[in-house]
Amino acid sequence: MAGPAKLRRDAGIIGILYASLGSIIGSGWLFGALNAAVQAGPRSVFSWIIGAVAILFLAFVFAELATMFPNSGALVHMTHVSHGDLAGKIWSWILFLAFVSVPPVEVSAVLTYANNYLPGLIHPHTGLMTGTGTAVAALLLAAVVGLNFLAIRWVMVINSAATWWKLIIPIATICVLMAYSFHPHNMVAHVHSTPVSGVFTAVATAGIIFSFFGFQQAIALAGETRNPNRYVPIALISSVLIGMLIYVGLQISFITALSPADVRDGWAHLHFTGMFGPLAAIAVAVGAFWWAVLLYVDALISPLGTAFIYITASPRIIMAAGEMGNAPKHVIKLSRQGVPWVGLVVTYLVGVLFFFPFPSWQKLVSAVSLITVLSYSIGPVILLTLRASLPQAVRPFRLRAARLLSTIAFILSNWIIYWTGYSVGKWMFGAVFIYIVAYLSWYLAVRRRPLAQLGWRQAWWIPPYLAGMWLVSYLGPTGVMGGTGALGFFTGMWIIAGFSLLVLWAALRAGQSAEAARGCADFVRTLGSSGVETPRRPQELEAP
Repeated sequence: MAGPAKLRRDAGIIGILYASLGSIIGSGWLFGALNAAVQAGPRSVFSWIIGAVAILFLAFVFAELATMFPNSGALVHMTHVSHGDLAGKIWSWILFLAFVSVPPVEVSAVLTYANNYLPGLIHPHTGLMTGTGTAVAALLLAAVVGLNFLAIRWVMVINSAATWWKLIIPIATICVLMAYSFHPHNMVAHVHSTPVSGVFTAVATAGIIFSFFGFQQAIALAGETRNPNRYVPIALISSVLIGMLIYVGLQISFITALSPADVRDGWAHLHFTGMFGPLAAIAVAVGAFWWAVLLYVDALISPLGTAFIYITASPRIIMAAGEMGNAPKHVIKLSRQGVPWVGLVVTYLVGVLFFFPFPSWQKLVSAVSLITVLSYSIGPVILLTLRASLPQAVRPFRLRAARLLSTIAFILSNWIIYWTGYSVGKWMFGAVFIYIVAYLSWYLAVRRRPLAQLGWRQAWWIPPYLAGMWLVSYLGPTGVMGGTGALGFFTGMWIIAGFSLLVLWAALRAGQSAEAARGCADFVRTLGSSGVETPRRPQELEAP
């Protein structure tokens, strides 16, 4: 009799590198250069470097964690090991929102560019999807989800082929724009027309940090590679560095290709015909009509390629939540091809819902950036906690100067959340608080379980952390950030840095005991070979 279906370990180093790099080169390259230039002018080049450096610090942290837990959906498992059941449930919800919201962003990017040759998908004045556009977006998302029902090795073949295209077109675009129109004076023109703070806010709201989020695909697929100890760190770091070089080149070529007349009123008032499809519009303006056609084709392939690989990873996050008891057990079911098909269906249904409150790329990207950085911010906390509770655990990749680098990574994560602004933060923090209140109400009033079994001693620091971030954002600058103006931009950054150190100290003291962490880690290790049968969780996890 055939055994239970299992996730197949068919992803090699090239496959997971392409998974990360293919997700990094998504819709961000089509819109990021324009949005960053409007906020930071020529200094936007530094915004891309800042974004890459911040992600690299997180990538170093996750390189160690991913090789300790080479399971698909590893971040869900890590949180349970370091901080127990309640913290794991909260972060499962945050991770779910982070992963499932990206494919709708990429699909909306496809429709925004497609509206130039298929009018009626996007409203010409507001940039929002029309009713027809929403229906087409739902069908397009369904098609991408359908392809993910293939076995993982075919998923990797498709993504690898798309990644080659996605790499060649941006690099060639840099060369074409510079060859047809090169105004180097634009790199110093009207530099002071945008505030210095725009260099930082662009990281969070122009699609910059969003563009680098793809690095974590190597972590999500760690359980499906034959040699995660070697492949995952290489894929993480290489994908970020390659992506940074491409994006900096694109930003410079975009700025220097613009006509000086387009920026005569300052970068904040930058305007030219066809801004809904900025790179293709500039190609037309400089006379490279033939390249504009290719860019319109790429505006279909690049975003859908990123949506494709995020849909590959999202069900594995859902599956990990089911394995740890954070979701119904049905979500861990696999098809005969070893695909978590229930998670794919959930990913599609929830993804479609995002089109209604956020019916444009611009509206989605800031919200996705905040919730995703929040999901990553737990990484430094987990690494330092496990260094204390599991000092003898096998670490195939061991990060040097872990305390310093993890502390910097945590501060950078919270800065990015702050840079996103209160206008976005109030909604995303609200969604997390609603989940916490709903879960506690269900646990205490419906299940009537004792408070001692909740795991609150390990998770008590999370509500003050979220509330503190919300408060500083609320008191932050007005305008784009949407705060009250009680705090200056850089004053808020210093407060966030100090607050981050306090939260990190509290989180480390709240970590699970060595015994409980070992028990949970042993349980997690059984998941790599357990197929669809989830092992019984150790009793100490139910009552840490």
